[in-house]
Amino acid sequence: MTAPSIEREAGRFADALVARLDALAAAGRRLSVWWRDDDAVAATPALDRLLAVASAHRVPIALAVIPAPAEPSLARRLADAPEALVLQHGFAHANHQPAGSRAAEVGDARPIEVVLAELADGRRRLEDLVGDRLLPVLTPPWNRIAPAVAARRGEAGLPGLSTFAERRAAPLRLDTHLDPIAWKTTRGFRGFERMLALLDEEIAARAPLADPAPIGLLTHHLVHDDSVWAFAEAFVASTAAHPAADWPALDAAFGLAGHAA
Repeated sequence: MTAPSIEREAGRFADALVARLDALAAAGRRLSVWWRDDDAVAATPALDRLLAVASAHRVPIALAVIPAPAEPSLARRLADAPEALVLQHGFAHANHQPAGSRAAEVGDARPIEVVLAELADGRRRLEDLVGDRLLPVLTPPWNRIAPAVAARRGEAGLPGLSTFAERRAAPLRLDTHLDPIAWKTTRGFRGFERMLALLDEEIAARAPLADPAPIGLLTHHLVHDDSVWAFAEAFVASTAAHPAADWPALDAAFGLAGHAA
């Protein structure tokens, strides 16, 4: 897809999103959204672009940082990015599951005490790196976590949790729902029509819920192509500017107010 065609498709997506927000407003409803981006470890041009979008539209962004390879350049870059807070993305983003199993770093293949000790080490590393920009939230690599680890994550100093797909509000948990990358096939953009359909599903699923969770946008800045960037920018710009869309503060959304800058 050429740059002009991407721009046209992104514009049509933005118009459709605004129309849906208008309809929600007319029905007396609001849409709460948030943004998580995974796999940050260092300052890069892609990270600059990501943070520029958040800054331009004054929306908070949660960076899920991998502790083991995280570099000082990341901390220096975040010093000029007040919109960003850091979540803990496992420890090294390493798969420890047996061959033939779905990948997971904090799964059930290792003793839980080993997993918790590793997570605690990762938390200390991030505290040393970014200080109070760290929000004590575990974001499991591949969005997979063993139930026992989830139940005991607080022992590693990580009371919060963020994975994928939970639609009901839950204490200390905030999930993502809209991933624009087709990981199982092309590893490229899933398409504007497909993303609009997924958004419609998320909006409809929340209608009967008394306490719905915010819809979470999930991005991976290091692997974006032009279409993914265009989608993310259109989504953020449209929701940030619309009176029927809310962008809650991240610490409050996780129920961790006071735990970060």
